[in-house]
Amino acid sequence: MEHDTLNELLASLDNLLDLERTALVSGELDQLGSMTDEKERLVAQINASVDLTPEQLEPLHRKVTRNQALLNSALDGIRSVANRMAELRRVRQGLETYDSAGQKHRFSATHSSQMEKRA
Repeated sequence: MEHDTLNELLASLDNLLDLERTALVSGELDQLGSMTDEKERLVAQINASVDLTPEQLEPLHRKVTRNQALLNSALDGIRSVANRMAELRRVRQGLETYDSAGQKHRFSATHSSQMEKRA
């Protein structure tokens, strides 16, 4: 592979990693899927190069590591929201308590679909 072509591939991957970071920081996670195919294509082409040096990969490695940490944080946030929403659903369905013998009791929360009019 020619040196100029390798530099173009490295620059393209570098730019893509910056775009990925921007999407992660701004919460536009739906954009990540479209970037994955391009990132895999660039990495495959770069890996095919025999002229690659560790110094050329170091800045990319730092960006990949940074983006992975941001992605992990985003996933943790999504899991936290999902857990909180599940907890709120459980609360809306009723209340669970334990008596002095350690037996679980559930009190259902029933919703009346009728409106009551008072004068």
